Amino acid sequence: MDQGTDAEAAGAPVVRLRLGIAYDGTDFTGWSRQPGLRTVQGVLEEALATLFRRTGTAPRLTVAGRTDTGVHALGQVAHLDVEEPALAQVVRPRREHHADASAEATLARRLSGILGADADVVITSAERAPRGFDARFSAMWRRYEYRIADAGALRDPLQRRRTVTWPKRLDASAMDAAARSLLGLHDFAAFCRPREGATTIRTLQSYRWERDDDGVLVASLQADAFCHSMVRALVGACVAVGEGRLAASEVFALLRAAERTNAFTVMPAKGLVLTEVGYPDDEELAARAVQTRARRELHVEGLVG
Repeated sequence: MDQGTDAEAAGAPVVRLRLGIAYDGTDFTGWSRQPGLRTVQGVLEEALATLFRRTGTAPRLTVAGRTDTGVHALGQVAHLDVEEPALAQVVRPRREHHADASAEATLARRLSGILGADADVVITSAERAPRGFDARFSAMWRRYEYRIADAGALRDPLQRRRTVTWPKRLDASAMDAAARSLLGLHDFAAFCRPREGATTIRTLQSYRWERDDDGVLVASLQADAFCHSMVRALVGACVAVGEGRLAASEVFALLRAAERTNAFTVMPAKGLVLTEVGYPDDEELAARAVQTRARRELHVEGLVG
């Protein structure tokens, strides 16, 4: 359904806003709002409720990717729908030198003020979304990064909250070979925590390992979407290869078996960062959202591997 359809039918013009969000996930119990727990969505929606408190509106967020407990983000994307009069009320200029700021920039600045200057969640951008945009269903891909400081890497204490320390030296070339063997459209049940009614079929578009200038192992993974714990399981499988406990061919065999396994360890959340979410051109947003909503099906014919 197009944004604002119901409200506009009732005579209330609605605008959809796209937010860029970054956060240190260490002290959050994941993205999704949960009673009695501190979550990214909960903190942001509390700030929105504070900002919109005099309008009778409490906007809710729809996010591109619901990150787990302890996972960080630099390029998270979310949207919210608000009635035009409510938005105009909360972004009304209070000082002359802010009079020329856009409504979106004013919203971002005031949300940031509520969150605090030293907050562990930051609004990095705000803009009016193109028609048909849906932060979750219009997304073409999500990209993650995972960092491991093994025995061959420089330990940087400033990176400790987003880097996993590993006591052994890992074989980066073997890990990269294993990662590349998993590319394509597959049932990733061996690497996902099952959820009732949810598919584990995904297209892993890219997965590679390399060392940065400090010798830290950095994984980059991109897929149309990731199921629960999938990234950390894929990383764990490659770490087992890097230690010599699994061969690259064995990782691919686990993939083909499509069953949960204890052949590797799911890695800690602290090393994982959502770095970017990709979207199609504006004119393709609505069609992409419709396509993504349809249940993913595994087409065996023509499947790689």
